[in-house]
Amino acid sequence: QVQLVESGGGLVQAGGSLRLSCAASGSIFRLNLMNWYRQAPGKERELVAGITNDGRTNYGDSMKGRSTISRDNAKNMVYLQMNSLKPEDTAVYYCYVVVQSSRGSVPFASWGQGTQVTVSS
Repeated sequence: QVQLVESGGGLVQAGGSLRLSCAASGSIFRLNLMNWYRQAPGKERELVAGITNDGRTNYGDSMKGRSTISRDNAKNMVYLQMNSLKPEDTAVYYCYVVVQSSRGSVPFASWGQGTQVTVSS
């Protein structure tokens, strides 16, 4: 069992910045892929950014160039720095990880509960 807790969301004015954090805890041998997704009202959930356990990153089109994903493997944390925020970035942001609970076990995916980001114009 793995728990993911996101933090750092809130209300920010357009042009501002936020840094989201996601803490993973529980039965963790290795965190493989760690992603951030977002879902706006009435829209499908979309990938914002992802990072592998060796630091390779990829970004969705929505925030490419305005966001930076990073991770701290020692702390089982993943971060999302978001800059130049726009009202259309308003959404619930979710942490997603692929985790191995023990050596040789089959990796499985886990989602956090989400953190609300609201960008005012």
